[in-house]
Amino acid sequence: MNSKLQFLPERTTKPRESGINMVMDKGLSLRQSEDLIEVAADKVDLLKLGFGTSMVTPNLKEKVKLYRDAGIDVYCGGTLFEAFYIRNALDDYLKFIDDLGITCLEVSDGSMVIQEEVKCEIIRKLSANYKVLSEVGSKEEGILISPSKWTSMMSMELEAGSWKVIAEARESGNVGIYRPNGSAHTALIKMILTKVDMGDIIWETPKKTQQAWFIQQFGANVNLGNIGPWDVIPLETLRLGLRGDTFFNFLPKSVAKDLKQVVDS
Repeated sequence: MNSKLQFLPERTTKPRESGINMVMDKGLSLRQSEDLIEVAADKVDLLKLGFGTSMVTPNLKEKVKLYRDAGIDVYCGGTLFEAFYIRNALDDYLKFIDDLGITCLEVSDGSMVIQEEVKCEIIRKLSANYKVLSEVGSKEEGILISPSKWTSMMSMELEAGSWKVIAEARESGNVGIYRPNGSAHTALIKMILTKVDMGDIIWETPKKTQQAWFIQQFGANVNLGNIGPWDVIPLETLRLGLRGDTFFNFLPKSVAKDLKQVVDS
């Protein structure tokens, strides 16, 4: 959409490596999926079929085709990968996603423990035939991973063949890169970015305050994930400075200063 409004940040366009939106579908109907595609297909890069919902969602093959025909990569949540893996049924998992027409997958160990060397070997093997995302961080509240281990795991998984690494937060947004109250674990995030390139990370940001924080810190084209289907358009306004939380972020300092004086007066 062309706009005459000045001082909007330049957004990347699909297919893109930065400014990615990963959206979580926890069981949308075909009609709801069509609605999402109608309003936001150009803004959704990745569509995650949340946790194990793929096993119980009706008309899933048709829904996957809708998304893929709209230019959206679809993958099953990492929990489903883990559910198959812990049962020693990885080949069955691959058959399951192949039958759905899915060519992207997530390798994670948020609900169980997979030794990092083993996880990297899985990534190395699967990346030959699939676009692989890997997730770092535990889903369990109270399990702390040192910053050095976060950076080491992310770096190793990218080297093994992950397209992007996902920084865990769950859909609740209170574990992993966040503190229990939902605020960003700033020291951890800063440490990660000393070792891992920003463009290689998708930060899970299920809450508006978290989305706004990352945009305020790292700009309009930071990669964000676990976005609700009906939050894609509101998120785009955050990315463009068209919502109160980021209103001043992309304005020239002189304009922002004048406006703030008016607002404060």
